[in-house]
Amino acid sequence: MKFENKIMLITYADSMGSDLKDLKHVIDTYYDNAVGGVHILPFFPSSADRGFAPMRYDIVDPKFGTWDDVAAIGRDRYMMYDFMINHISRQSPYFQDFLAKKDESEFADFFIRYKDFWPGGEPMPEQVDKIYKRKPRAPYIDAEFADGTTEKVWCTFTEEQIDINIRSARAQKFFRDTLTQMGENNASIVRLDAFAYAAKKPDTNCFFVEPDTTELLQDMQHVLDPYGAMVLPEIHEHYTIQFQVAEKGYWIYDFAIPVLTLYALYSGDGQYLAKWLEMSPKHQFTTLDTHDGLGIVDVKDLMPDDKIEYTKDKMFSEGANVKRVYNTEAYHVLDVYQVNTTYYSALGNDDDAYLLARAIQFFARGVPMVYYVGALAGVNDIEFLEASKEGRNILRHYYTLDEIDREVQRPVVKDLIGLMEFRNSHPAFDIEGDLEVVSEGSHLVIKRTSSDGAAWATLDADLAAHTFEITHS
Repeated sequence: MKFENKIMLITYADSMGSDLKDLKHVIDTYYDNAVGGVHILPFFPSSADRGFAPMRYDIVDPKFGTWDDVAAIGRDRYMMYDFMINHISRQSPYFQDFLAKKDESEFADFFIRYKDFWPGGEPMPEQVDKIYKRKPRAPYIDAEFADGTTEKVWCTFTEEQIDINIRSARAQKFFRDTLTQMGENNASIVRLDAFAYAAKKPDTNCFFVEPDTTELLQDMQHVLDPYGAMVLPEIHEHYTIQFQVAEKGYWIYDFAIPVLTLYALYSGDGQYLAKWLEMSPKHQFTTLDTHDGLGIVDVKDLMPDDKIEYTKDKMFSEGANVKRVYNTEAYHVLDVYQVNTTYYSALGNDDDAYLLARAIQFFARGVPMVYYVGALAGVNDIEFLEASKEGRNILRHYYTLDEIDREVQRPVVKDLIGLMEFRNSHPAFDIEGDLEVVSEGSHLVIKRTSSDGAAWATLDADLAAHTFEITHS
């Protein structure tokens, strides 16, 4: 199916049941009218990071199912797939061929070799300092070749995720082939993961480097145009970067609304949230939760720094099992810009606060996304966190079919599904329609009106009491 203005569910292939067939059963049984689109997080063979270190894109990981199982979900709902444009698995045939044959490999320039990238073969300390990096040193691994030699190769994230040289002709062919295959396999949207890291130049921060980044985005969209599909660049950074992308006509993520909404519900003060709702673009996908933690960097300059710190502190003091230690190196968390928690637990597992947060999200401009744990008002999974010692696993619970059958009976989940169905069916939420916001103290009113003016819906909320009423045409 082609893209529709209906809520998108974000889920792993094996998080709502054990595979894609189970996932289809869950959506059809419990969320048939609540979910119009599905973002299946990476379902390809992968060596790490729960799918985000893909080895290949031409097949579905057999433990999840087949392309036919993906197509079965896509018959009734629009689909989003992930393309990790910045990197590929260390175990991929591309990198393994490079290790085996080195300069004789067809993939000899597929990766970013320090000897070729940096004048003189190594960066100067001041060049390393400029890089927007995820490691405390220059981002590389030592590649060990079959001939016994070693060489530094760019690696932004884990050692299983080797960066791709986007200027390589062989890499560009790989990009085209992968996107073409996704288009042929019913993708409505292709999410470009870690997109802002892909373009790199010496003496820059190697993050959202222009004009290279825009040119890459244009090239990727051009490949998808024949299939009526669109790219969605995934960027966590200052909101002005998202706006630069939006101004070029592309859809973006709204990663700011989660923390702004938390602050409003913690403090009873809706002024910063209201301002954001007024200024955010129409062509965006809104999130409260994803497979990653809650982004703090995304609200920089949308709230005063002391209000951001207040919100972080409240997450730890008011949240249910949201502890500072879970966001440290002890749990393999090096990204200080995120807090790992489910949204429900960030609000202290409070049903009223959670439903109000979702109502705000659904009344915002754009198309809402709901993470599978959020769709079940899920709590922090401390057992999984402690067993794995991986910080983000606190919000990546594996639900069995029996668990789901119980969870959907909870009043908060029933009410949430009702809200989702209302958002999907009411014409006031026209993408091109209007939004009006009034914020006075703890009183927040959001009115949506269809582009033809014929339909309207109003959310009238008390942010301090966590109560709200919806009226509509």
